[in-house]
Amino acid sequence: MDRKKKNLNGEIEERLRKLEKRDFSISGTFADLFGGSRGPVNKDAETGASAGGTESAPGQKSTTGNERSASGDAYPDVAAMLSRALEEQKMLEEKLAASGQPGAAGTSLSGTDNSGAAQSGTGGAEASPADTKFGTDGSRTFPGTDPSHGGTKNQSGETAEKAAGGDASREPEEDPLEQLDSLIGLEDVKRDVKELTSFVRIQKMRKDQGLKTVPVSLHLVFTGNPGTGKTTVARILARIYKKIGVLSKGQLVETDRAGLVAGYVGQTAIKTTEQIKKALGGVLFIDEAYTLSAKDDAFGQEAIDTILKAMEDHRDDFVVIVAGYTDLMEDFIDSNPGLRSRFNKYIEFPDYTVDELVDIFLMNCKKYEYTLDDDAKKHVREQIVLRKMRAPENFANAREVRNLFEDVITRQAQRVAAIEKPTHEDMTRILAEDVAEPAEDMPADKESETDQTDHSDHPKRAEGKPSEGGEEPDQTT
Repeated sequence: MDRKKKNLNGEIEERLRKLEKRDFSISGTFADLFGGSRGPVNKDAETGASAGGTESAPGQKSTTGNERSASGDAYPDVAAMLSRALEEQKMLEEKLAASGQPGAAGTSLSGTDNSGAAQSGTGGAEASPADTKFGTDGSRTFPGTDPSHGGTKNQSGETAEKAAGGDASREPEEDPLEQLDSLIGLEDVKRDVKELTSFVRIQKMRKDQGLKTVPVSLHLVFTGNPGTGKTTVARILARIYKKIGVLSKGQLVETDRAGLVAGYVGQTAIKTTEQIKKALGGVLFIDEAYTLSAKDDAFGQEAIDTILKAMEDHRDDFVVIVAGYTDLMEDFIDSNPGLRSRFNKYIEFPDYTVDELVDIFLMNCKKYEYTLDDDAKKHVREQIVLRKMRAPENFANAREVRNLFEDVITRQAQRVAAIEKPTHEDMTRILAEDVAEPAEDMPADKESETDQTDHSDHPKRAEGKPSEGGEEPDQTT
């Protein structure tokens, strides 16, 4: 027993010397664990060299306030050390229980080495008690710990996430089919996606049972005007494909011509291949794909050829969805026999009705904790109708509503900023004056006419259309 205590005390001394050489600070938590009151290490003060101080005699305080004995006998024996550590733990548990913080029960001294010193994930710098996070399994996470490198281990050697069966702080992912159903409008799109999903799932089950399967292309063409939910549905579909087992990862990689085409001959294939590699195991979503098939465009054709080859080489774990205006996407598919043979499933995204656009505006208000009075709701509806009437061919649907929402909350912020002491209601409530004044003398029956506007038969137009690039308005709350 004496030999064990001697070896352990020797190891403690050795660790202290190493920490001093690396010029780390030894904070109060470290000292408390060993029963001393050791302050920050100051090499100059201890040696009496550059700081001009004198070295402390055994048993006396140094000029820096450190209380370590030069004889090395300042530390208690092992039993006393452990006893004090357990007392400190009990006090900490009582404090946590009194404050109602999570992790109060089952807190232990895991995350320490055999000297009892808590080590951070960055390699030796000690964490203070205030910065230490306690897990429900008794593990402690210290500042600087990188979860991607394994996280903080508990006493059994497992990461806290693994011991708990996953990351307890992460909310469970919503089922992709439930998320699809929660989208506003898009009833025909939902039906098409569910039919495709059912067919693909059954074919996968037949294959797993050794039955013959009907070849089916998972590659899709999404057509419709900007802001109609194409990117949102593509993201959900990628997760559905993963859930039913036809894709290994289920991620969505969004790109367009700028992300595929380079400025010099021979570099486009390299740039396109980089995007393909990111999307392997998931979905490559190409917005405004028709811009790749312009006449005499060698760069665009090189990108198309590279994508077609990847679709053949990785047919079992790679899906491509191309998107754009209905008429221009038809020209794009017809421009190359390889495209026509691989993209044979189309999903059309219709424009939102006025009622649906109002619901999307209200959804954004709920998401960001705003409320509208009745007059404000009326003005929002009138603004949507007005914007749709002004540009029936170039109306950006949910994207336009998002722009309107940002305009409204900007005006609301200007109004509230003028209030000396705004209340919670002031900061969350949107008034009619925050919405731009509607046009006067607008015919009452124009709303229903605009509501039913069909843009599917417009002549082909490459110019004057709003860009489909940019972030797709989110319909999730």
